[in-house]
Amino acid sequence: MRRVAIIGTGMTTFGEHWDRGFRDLVIEAGAKAIQDANLQGNEIEAGYVGTMASGRLVGQEHIGALIADYMGLNPIPITRVEGACASGGLALRQGFMAVASGMHDIVVVGGIEKMTDLGVEEVSDILGGAGDQEWELFLGATFPGLYAFMARRHMFEYKTTEEMMASVAVKNHKNGAKNKFAQFQKEISIETVLKSKVIADPLKVFDCSPITDGAAAVVLAPVELAKKYCENPIEIIASGQASDAIALHSRESLSKLRATEVAAKKAFEMAKLSPKNVDFAEVHDCFTIAEIMAVEDLGFFKKGEGGRATLDGKTALDGEIPINTSGGLKACGHPVGATGVKQVVEVTWQLQGRAEGRQVKDAEIGLTHNVGGSGATAVVHIMKRV
Repeated sequence: MRRVAIIGTGMTTFGEHWDRGFRDLVIEAGAKAIQDANLQGNEIEAGYVGTMASGRLVGQEHIGALIADYMGLNPIPITRVEGACASGGLALRQGFMAVASGMHDIVVVGGIEKMTDLGVEEVSDILGGAGDQEWELFLGATFPGLYAFMARRHMFEYKTTEEMMASVAVKNHKNGAKNKFAQFQKEISIETVLKSKVIADPLKVFDCSPITDGAAAVVLAPVELAKKYCENPIEIIASGQASDAIALHSRESLSKLRATEVAAKKAFEMAKLSPKNVDFAEVHDCFTIAEIMAVEDLGFFKKGEGGRATLDGKTALDGEIPINTSGGLKACGHPVGATGVKQVVEVTWQLQGRAEGRQVKDAEIGLTHNVGGSGATAVVHIMKRV
């Protein structure tokens, strides 16, 4: 395998883009990444784009061809990748393998979702398709409901409290307030979270990530070519992916995500590193309990200690292991197909010293963790400075 580096990044602001369409967003992110890499379009050999539900959200399928057409990249092949909310992370993995294998030299990877054109109920129903349609969604389960089951079990087994979960939201909104690309750029208090409307007990409005429009993109190249285009390329030193039962009732545990554990184990083995070597991470906090489980399943804290660690400030920007410096899904926003790529953009900016206002001091190694559905898919990437 060849070593692979990120040589360009780009993203739109995340939020409610009422005056812009699906293709406008993906073209902006892609063009920014290509420009950042100092590339000409004819140097790109292939592309991969993550999007979960464009057919139902905006009525558009055949996304690869659409992007190649409107970005002026024909006839290069662009392939759509789908893995629910992990679509962006999986698109990166495909691009990474394409370059590592020697199949292609210059590859662009994007993620996109336009979600706000429909009502909340319709979007929730569409997102529910990432779970078990027959045994969960059809019987009335929602994603807040499924994660509420996990939260209740975690609270029962480890004495995790609603205040601990609220501290995740408070910390991520504090980071998001420093990120000009974030959907929510305002700090909140634990009291605000605890007094917000209950969605699925014990999860409240401020425990849940929002419905978001947005796109993100990166450009990949072999390390030996990277310096030709970029002064400070960032190397992807590991990629791990794993699957689990799609329905909660078939899982071995409700208080952890086995797919995360396995994907992380594969990534750390590939990088020849351990969790203690990671300086910061972007993890999948679709709900506050999801971040608590993630920091445990990734090995940053022992099982059951993630909530207390967050409440005690260990995952803050200046803490022991900064988590979700971008604001995470919770504050930066969650356009589901774009999230996994946005995480990589944030890690790249941190490692390059470009994370304005939220820079992690002396950051050398970063990790991204992207989850599909309620945990049936997980993908982990580890990056470092070249």
